Amino acid sequence: MKSYEQLFIDGRWVAPVHNGSFETIDPSTEQTIAKVAAATAEDVDLAVKAARKAFDEGPWPRMRGGDRAAVLRRIGQGIRDRLPELAEIEVRDNGKPLPEALWDVGDAAGCFEYYADLAEQLDERAETPVALPDERFSSVARKEPVGVAGAITPWNFPILMAAWKVAPALAAGCTMVLKPSELTPLTALELAHIAAAADLPPGVLNIVTGTGKDAGAPLSEHPGIDKLAFTGSVPTGSRIMQAAARDIKNVSLELGGKSPFIVFDDSDIDAAVEWIMFGIFWNQGEVCSATSRVLVQRGIYERLLARLEKEARKISIGNGLQEGVLLGPLVSKGQYDKVREAVQRGKDEGAHLMTGGARPAHLDKGYFIEPVVFADVPTDSWIWKEEIFGPVVCIRAFDDEAEAVRLANDSRFGLGAAVMSRDDERCERVARALRAGIVWINCSQPTFTEAPWGGYKQSGIGRELGEWGLNNYLETKQITRYVSGKPWGWYIR
Repeated sequence: MKSYEQLFIDGRWVAPVHNGSFETIDPSTEQTIAKVAAATAEDVDLAVKAARKAFDEGPWPRMRGGDRAAVLRRIGQGIRDRLPELAEIEVRDNGKPLPEALWDVGDAAGCFEYYADLAEQLDERAETPVALPDERFSSVARKEPVGVAGAITPWNFPILMAAWKVAPALAAGCTMVLKPSELTPLTALELAHIAAAADLPPGVLNIVTGTGKDAGAPLSEHPGIDKLAFTGSVPTGSRIMQAAARDIKNVSLELGGKSPFIVFDDSDIDAAVEWIMFGIFWNQGEVCSATSRVLVQRGIYERLLARLEKEARKISIGNGLQEGVLLGPLVSKGQYDKVREAVQRGKDEGAHLMTGGARPAHLDKGYFIEPVVFADVPTDSWIWKEEIFGPVVCIRAFDDEAEAVRLANDSRFGLGAAVMSRDDERCERVARALRAGIVWINCSQPTFTEAPWGGYKQSGIGRELGEWGLNNYLETKQITRYVSGKPWGWYIR
């Protein structure tokens, strides 16, 4: 691996003020793969000031949307040109299987291309006439960039989560400081190289790597930031929201989940098992929307469990760069320990461990864990209520639709949910009853850049992706003009 011991600030690669660094680890081998620059508050301040100057004085916010679109498309193409290389970096940094990484990197490129299209449309849609009841005045509602955005992204989909924030922010005309997770910072730094090669003006995108304490907190607390966008855990999101409240900053949060999947007894069992596995074992279960609580109608409960256990045992586990691997390691030792502790807690709470939870016998290094299937999980247990963020699925039976909806909605989270049945009317009815921001019918986890993404309750505030993602980085201004006619004559008669 090449050196990553510099930060990207104001269009230049610079050493951290205190010359600090940290190591990033390959979770398959537990070996260091790179030393990375460790930013502190002083570096964050330099990055915010660069973004502030680029917004207040630079060309980016004042460009036509079509001109910004051209840069965004070059960034998208730059990602595509390096797709195999970036995917391999993702595997080594995060652990996910290569096919999943290739998919993520391709989606990241597509995200920049999609928001390039929306940037072009802003040229025509920037102003909307407002109908007024008084013909002496005319008014328009104008969309303008919110300003300097601070973005903090997670480790589970490193380049894709960066794209979800950087692309719409740049399309809107904002400037940004991005702080990727210290566990998986490498593709964010590669994105800086790609953006520079695409002729993005200096200061528009700044990337600072470091810990949440030393870099993330100073970014969220910086008075020069106009908007904060965060994806990650509920506790960290709460702290960011508190920091934003001090300066009344615009904030969007995409937080955790404990998403339910309701399977009715008229469902095809093979299809149900496939979607259950995709919903929890994709990306090692390190997915905020993972459908980790599965409710199965009693008529097919035992048959489905038997098939799920059989198929879960077949999943190939190993280094994500090895052909045929479907489940890589967890991202870090810390996450590995948390998941192992959650499995033990589930057993202690009386859930029936059908399979998984141990280190695979053929792997003596790396943060690997066999996929876990818990059955008959008590609804008051910790593993039923709390996000585990690993390949652990919790299953229990239900009798009727009303019970299923009640159990599904009995959560402080509301990010995703899924329902499966051959009865289309029932699926539609249940989908509308579920208290979640994303509901899948007869599937789990398909994600499209064009559709809104976000949750209810403690799963977050606001929506990403689609036009909703662009609106995160836009303010609305009213401009009202006196046209003609007699003034009110309030003071001069």
